[in-house]
Amino acid sequence: MSRPLESVPNFSEGRDRATIDALAAALGSPARLLDVHADEDHNRSVFTLVGLEDELTESLIAGIACARERIDLRLQEGAHPRIGAADVVPIVPLVPEELERASAAARLLAARIGDELDLPVFLYGELAPGRGPAFFRSGGLAELRRRLEAGELRPDFGPSRLDERSGGVLVGARRPLIAFNVNLRGSLEAAREAARAVRERDGGFPGVRALGLDLPRAGLVQVSMNVEDYEAAALHEIVARVEREAQAHGAELVGSELVGLMPAGAAVTAAGALLRIDGFDASRVLELRLLEE
Repeated sequence: MSRPLESVPNFSEGRDRATIDALAAALGSPARLLDVHADEDHNRSVFTLVGLEDELTESLIAGIACARERIDLRLQEGAHPRIGAADVVPIVPLVPEELERASAAARLLAARIGDELDLPVFLYGELAPGRGPAFFRSGGLAELRRRLEAGELRPDFGPSRLDERSGGVLVGARRPLIAFNVNLRGSLEAAREAARAVRERDGGFPGVRALGLDLPRAGLVQVSMNVEDYEAAALHEIVARVEREAQAHGAELVGSELVGLMPAGAAVTAAGALLRIDGFDASRVLELRLLEE
C-alpha cells in the first residue's frame, strides 16, 4: 500500500476568517486536512494535508482556485514576504526515500496550475536546485515583475506575466522541515540580530533559514525560521542561541510557536536532551514503536 504524501500550502491571508474557512473547505477533500495555522501579523495561513498523489492534486487545485477568487494581493499587507495569493505549495514525502515520488507529483501539480488556473508557476527546491522561495521573493512583487518583464526570469508553467490579483505560485518538492518561530519582547533590531545568529548563511545552524520580523498586532518581534534538518540543528539548541542573542540586545524571550506539524523525532530529540537521558531516541517512545509493528 502506498504511503500518503504531505503538502503544506501557504496562502496570503491570515485575518479574514471566512476566507480561511473557505480555503480549509476546498483543501479538505479528497485529501485529509490535518492542521490550519493562521497568523494575523504575518497575514498568512499554513495548511497541512495528506493524501495520495491524485487526492493531493485535486485538493490543492481547489484550494488555489479558491485563493485566486478570494485573495487580492493589491490589498494585502503583512509581515511575511510573498509573491502570490497561493504563495508556496510544497509536496513533501513522509520518508526520504520517496522524494522522487514527491517531485513527480509536484511537477504534475505545477503543470495543472498553469494550464487550468492560468497562473504563472515557478519551480523551487528539488525541482529547481539552488532556488528557494527567497530567490523569487527578494525585492517583493515589484522586483519579480521587473525581472519577468526584463527577461531575466520566466515561469516554468502558465502565463509569462504575474496575475494582477493573484501574483504567481511557487511549487516544489522538499524534505520535511519544521516551521518554527520564537517571539521576543524588544526591538526589531534584536530579532534581526538573533535571526542572523542562527541562520546558516551567516554562520549559524546548518539548514536554518531565519528572518527577524515585527508583529505590531501582538506587540512583539519574532525570529521566524524554517529548520530544514532537525537532526543537524536541534530545536532546543536553536532556541537557546536565540535567547542568548536576544538578551545581548536587550530583548526578552516570550515563547515559541510551531507552524503546522513537525516530525516526532524532533520532539524526541529535544525531550531527550532536556531530560538528559543518554541514548534517548524514537525507538524509546512507546507509540512510535507500536507504529513500526
